[in-house]
Amino acid sequence: MESKIDKKEAIRKFKEQKPLLGAYAVRCTRSGRVWVGASRNLNATKNGIWSSLRANGYIDKPLQAEWNAYGGEAFQYEILETLDGDLHPMAIADLLKQTRKRWAEQLSASPLL
Repeated sequence: MESKIDKKEAIRKFKEQKPLLGAYAVRCTRSGRVWVGASRNLNATKNGIWSSLRANGYIDKPLQAEWNAYGGEAFQYEILETLDGDLHPMAIADLLKQTRKRWAEQLSASPLL
C-alpha cells in the first residue's frame, strides 16, 4: 500500500508534466480513411475525440458518420509527431497548423480542427 507521501509525490509529478504538443492521426481500419489533427495536449485529445464520437456529437461529420457505421473498435489514434514543449507561446499555434497541414498532405488525409 502506498503511503500518503508517495501519493502526494506522484500527484506533484503528474501536475508538473508538460502536455505533449504535436500531430496525431485518427484511422478507420475498415475504410482506410485517415484524419489528421494537431493538439496542444496529445494525451487528452484522444479522450475528447472518442467521447464526442461516442456521444454522436463530433464536429467533423464524415468522421462521425464512419464511426457510426463501423463502431469504435474500427478506429485507431496514433501520435505522429511530438514538438518541443519549450516553444514560445506565440509560435505554438502556427507551428501546430503547419505540422497538421504537412501530415495531412503526407498521408493524403483529411485535416481535423
